[in-house]
Amino acid sequence: MGNAVVTTTIRAAKEKQELSFAQKGLFVAMVSGLLWGLAGVLLGIGLTKGPMTLGKTIFAAPLVGVVLHDFFAAVSVFCYNCGTGRFKEILRSLRTKMGLIVCVAALFGGPLAMSGYLLGIEFAGATYAMGISALYPVVGAIMAQIFLKEKITRQAWIGIMLCVVGAAVISYIPPEAGTKPHFYLGIGLALLAAFGWGIEGVIATFGMDMVDSNVAILIRQTTSCLTTFVLVLPFVSGIPLLFEAIRSPAVIGVIALAGMAGGFSYLYWYKAYSMCGVGRTMALNITYVLWGVVFTFLLSDAAITTALVAGAVLITIGAILVVANPKDLINLRG
Repeated sequence: MGNAVVTTTIRAAKEKQELSFAQKGLFVAMVSGLLWGLAGVLLGIGLTKGPMTLGKTIFAAPLVGVVLHDFFAAVSVFCYNCGTGRFKEILRSLRTKMGLIVCVAALFGGPLAMSGYLLGIEFAGATYAMGISALYPVVGAIMAQIFLKEKITRQAWIGIMLCVVGAAVISYIPPEAGTKPHFYLGIGLALLAAFGWGIEGVIATFGMDMVDSNVAILIRQTTSCLTTFVLVLPFVSGIPLLFEAIRSPAVIGVIALAGMAGGFSYLYWYKAYSMCGVGRTMALNITYVLWGVVFTFLLSDAAITTALVAGAVLITIGAILVVANPKDLINLRG
């Protein structure tokens, strides 16, 4: 009898500890979303500064922004990894097959998705691009069904439909006439970002099993920065603009802050995975759409329309339905 009481007490204590750990994970996931929303708005501001408005092509400035953002993100994550004793793990991971898989995933999440995201911010505006790019869990779910044979539930299909409606609401009414002449191009490029991030998640699933997530993020950011610099910038006359941007305190300061926020957003994102699960983490990370609206209101003079807010809310709710059981966000034991 006494042993049964002790066992029950131990079980209750363990459940309480696990619940507390998961609740902290929800907070970490929320911070990840907040930081990504902040990074997107800061990038949008950085693209309006000094030499970034004088690119030789309309694509140059956003792609320079990709290189600088991912560089500062990589530096931030590298310092974090070294500070936590992972330097040798970095070198080991780069020599493994799984490390190479993470590099391949980074090509989709970096040069493809991040370029589409920054171009979307430039042509459509930060809040619009964030809203459309938040469709990436939908892409990931569909790709996971095709390649990983994961079943899409009825709830997830409802979420997908809400996301589609939300995207339509956001893109149906563009900003004030004349302010964004390439608005629909920006929407299309933000969709490209959603596609790239969705594919990245499916590929990275294989690599993350054998590579420390913090190290994987460093590999991802570094691969994205280098490949965009070497394979993309030269074709859009972006190299001269890159060096002009580096010499501009107004540009480099804002984008450095964006890169740091983006790097730690990724760190917290993957940390939350192990604390409260992939579904809950993605569901709360996706709130970067709403955080983007908040930071746009606080830090810039961009207009916040009713359609934009409504679409952002629909996409957030829909994405939550795609990646998680909403009951789980309330009852962590479920």
